[in-house]
Amino acid sequence: MKITSRLIVAAMLAGSLAMSGCAYNSSSADVYTASQAQREQTVRMATVESVRAVKISSNNGQPSGLGAIGGGALGAVAGSQIGGGTGSIVTGIIGGIAGAVAGNAVENGVAMRDGLEITVRLDNGDYRAITQSATGEVFNAGDRVRLLSSGGVTRITH
Repeated sequence: MKITSRLIVAAMLAGSLAMSGCAYNSSSADVYTASQAQREQTVRMATVESVRAVKISSNNGQPSGLGAIGGGALGAVAGSQIGGGTGSIVTGIIGGIAGAVAGNAVENGVAMRDGLEITVRLDNGDYRAITQSATGEVFNAGDRVRLLSSGGVTRITH
């Protein structure tokens, strides 16, 4: 019974560590932080030239390590349940390594979301490319759009 409760505790710890990595700063045109609300923005009109689907990594391609730690702990506990004596130690080590690799992959996968790279031609003839989260708003070449800029952040909306 002790072993089962350890496994449950390890699974809960790994789950809570993995979920803590789910919080991210949104790059969506639809989400404003409290500090961005009620601030004046510069509005420029433009025409969409092209739209390209991209992936946005909320962890900047650098996993926090929580996925690897949680996966490694869970894998080590699960692996140590196989075999006895020295075999239990070996399978625990192998389980820990496999769990760390899997946990890291899960963390990186959770950190990825769909985005759009939208290239526009401003009314003055200049070109700009803005990348933002895909929110369901559809942009097509030839669409008239607004670029909303404030504090180095630019969003594209219809």
